[in-house]
Amino acid sequence: MARALTIQRTLVTPGERDRFAERIERKRQHYSQANCRYWVFEEARLPGAFLEFFEAEDPKTLARAHAGAPEPVLDAARIYIEVELP
Repeated sequence: MARALTIQRTLVTPGERDRFAERIERKRQHYSQANCRYWVFEEARLPGAFLEFFEAEDPKTLARAHAGAPEPVLDAARIYIEVELP
């Protein structure tokens, strides 16, 4: 089965950056323990605008990881499946 991915956009004010850094570290640990990958990217021209990517080998693994996450994913039911290219 193809890989599964969820994406979340997060806006962080300058005063919340340290707290956000702590939150993403907890998420990284959780998703790693749940056999998932977790990445965070910040928009180059808009500091504080982040994209969070949650990935697993299959939708079931990702859904389980979301269900036990340290904080809820805003739209955890929206899981994208990798398209196999010819």
